[in-house]
Amino acid sequence: MAPVKVSASILSADFSHLLEDCQKAVDAGADMLHMDVMDGHFVPNISFGAPVIAGLKGKINVPFDAHLMITDPNKYIPDFAKAGSSYILFHEEVSGNATETIKLIRQNGCKPGMVINPGTSEETLKPYAKDLDYVLFMSVWPGFSGQSFIPDVVPKIAKFSKWASQEGLSLYIAVDGGISPKTAPLVVEAGANLLIAATAIFKAPDMKEAIHQLKTAGNKN
Repeated sequence: MAPVKVSASILSADFSHLLEDCQKAVDAGADMLHMDVMDGHFVPNISFGAPVIAGLKGKINVPFDAHLMITDPNKYIPDFAKAGSSYILFHEEVSGNATETIKLIRQNGCKPGMVINPGTSEETLKPYAKDLDYVLFMSVWPGFSGQSFIPDVVPKIAKFSKWASQEGLSLYIAVDGGISPKTAPLVVEAGANLLIAATAIFKAPDMKEAIHQLKTAGNKN
């Protein structure tokens, strides 16, 4: 089993000390920083845009994965690429032409990822998987931090992971939503190799220990 990586979602960071909080997460072992971009349309909340990512660019030495929870990702992909994103993730549910979106992300020098909500079948990922570097299973409904994990997502991860392995694909199989030391073993056993967590990291009494527990979730019986 490949080592599990962790992306710390800055949605739960202290935005009055954002750079400091992000650096703490990286020093504690986070492999990436996850940027939840919300437009108030595709999801009910508004979070932040490309300038926040640009403000961290060059100051934090890990990749940024920008999760565009927005209705028109193609319009903003160049902005998020320029801001410093390494990965740009878009939702299957809003993509009129996923092939075009994937191509646009690559043209802007980033690696593409596709996201599906809890109610969307993993089958929708398969036609595009060979062209992706990253797939993300939402284990909560997007738009709010701190929600409870939806266990029905686990079988979908397992089915996709098995299929991807049979196809010889190498990509991140990520999960976001309610990820904690309690739920992480379930998704890692199903085949996830990248865990995204917000509250479980930034609100933890010991950030380093919290990230360690996520990374070693696959070692638990």
